[in-house]
Parts: sequence; structure tokens; C-alpha cells
Amino acid sequence: MKTRHFLSIADLSKKEIEFLIKKALEIKKNPEKYSQNLRNKTLFMLFEAPSLRTRVSFEAGMTQLGGHAIYYDIAQSTLGKKESVKDFTKTTERYCDMIMARLYDHRQIEEMAANASIPVINAMSNREHPCQILSDLMTIQEKKGALKGKLAYLGDGLNNTTHSLLLGCSIAGMNIAVASPKGKDYEPDKKIVAEAKRLAAKSGSKILITNDAKEAVESADVVYTDSWMSYHIPAEQEKERERIFRPYKVNVPLMKHAKKNALFMHCLPAKRGQEVTDDVMDSRQSIVFDQAENRMHAQKALMLRLAGKIR
Repeated sequence: MKTRHFLSIADLSKKEIEFLIKKALEIKKNPEKYSQNLRNKTLFMLFEAPSLRTRVSFEAGMTQLGGHAIYYDIAQSTLGKKESVKDFTKTTERYCDMIMARLYDHRQIEEMAANASIPVINAMSNREHPCQILSDLMTIQEKKGALKGKLAYLGDGLNNTTHSLLLGCSIAGMNIAVASPKGKDYEPDKKIVAEAKRLAAKSGSKILITNDAKEAVESADVVYTDSWMSYHIPAEQEKERERIFRPYKVNVPLMKHAKKNALFMHCLPAKRGQEVTDDVMDSRQSIVFDQAENRMHAQKALMLRLAGKIR
């Protein structure tokens, strides 16, 4: 790996993504082989944003590797109140072997990494969701046999998952199309798109940013969506956002524009009936729960790599 921290999916090269996916699939198949690899190691898990999958997948994963995880709620923390990010990090590293942080402000995670002598993992920020996308790419590899073809993302473009998908697909060599409403509050961050295009030029993948859902989904191998109400969106905006995003709802008619064997993905939690209909969510094309499971396996591989246990 280029760095011993994992703050962005762009911290990994194509070769490193392929290596981690290969290891994750191996760990999934033979978990007992790795059951003591992180024995006596402790993962510190710092949460500002609530989570089911991130907390349980990391904690269960660490336990299954022979280690221990500590859950720490930022609401009860000294961070940013009585204590600077630097001092908080310098103290934590004296007790633990790895820090996993799920914080709104990406700059705080970067500051933690800058002051840490132990690996720092971005478990989600307002900018990126790299652990999610590492496991998504693993899932596509597992189901399709290769990271190729086209992934179509529909909905909120100004979203951490969208940003990491753009970067991850561009590195891996998958084509990606993002369809979202017009406007700076809905379309992907221009800096992320520019970086993704730079990476795509290297890997040979293609990027399409559009406002047309059907155009994005046309001949797609994977159709992906996420919540229209990210954690930072005020609840009073829900009705208006539902109106704006309605053309991007993933339903059976829209899925018919994709390939017949297209897969449906969602990083969850999903608001059924809003960004996706039940008949898609519960269809044979849906792999959302396989995707959720693979969070644990991909993160196991990541933690083992950061700890120097696999090379």
C-alpha cells in the first residue's frame, strides 16, 4: 500500500485493490486460517455517525481475527470539546493498535492520520466511504468474476458513496455512469470527478456524469443506489428531495434498461419505496445482503494488511 493509513479508496492502486479482494475472498472461504492473526491487538472505533453495518462488521471482524474492538461514541467524547484532535489521537495510540473513525468532517480524519503512529481507517466521512467501496468491488468480483463492464449509480451524486465509487471504479478499470438531478447540491463534487477522470485515463475506464437516469442505466452490468437522505441532510428537506429525486428511483421499468443479468446494489440502510422499490430490492438481481456481509471480509483483509500480517 502507498500509505499505512486508509483514508480514501484512491490510497490504493489497481494492483492493491486486486490483492485485497483476493485475500478477502480467501478469508471468507477459510476464516479459521486467520482466526489468531490479530491476537492481542485492539481496534479503537470512533463513531460520530450512527451505524449498523460499519460497527458490527468491524467489531465482529476484529473478534474473528483474534483481536478486540472498543466502541467509542463521539457524543460522550472529549474530542473537539476539551481536547484537540492531535491530543486525542496521541492518547488513543498509546492504548490501541489501529483507529477506525466514522466522522462527518473528512478533515478531522486526515488530522488524526497526520498525528497517528498507528494505522487510521476512514469508516465514512462526508467526502468518502472507502471501506464500503472496497467491499462493493469485492462483491462485484465475486458475482461477476471480474471488475469490468459498467456500473450505473442513480440518485444523490453529492454523496460519499458516489465519490468513492467514482474513484474506485476508475482505479479498477470499470466504467461508471452517475445520474443525479441538476445542481451543485445533487451532482458529484467536481474535484472528485476530475480526479476520477485522471485515474480512468490510466486504467482505460469511462466515466459518464448525466442527469438522465435511463442513459446511465443503459446496458449496465450493475445498478447501484443509496439513500436520498444522507445523515447530514435536515429531515425537513425530505419531501422536497423526494420530489426532486423521484426520476432516479430504481424500479423494475428502469432496471429493464440494464443488461438482463444486471445486479442491483445498495450500501444500506435503504428506505424502501423511496430510492428503490421492494420488487427490485427483493428480486433475484439484488445482492444487497451479500454486499453487506462482504463488508466484514474486505475489512478483515484491510486490517490484516495495515497490521503487516499479509503482504
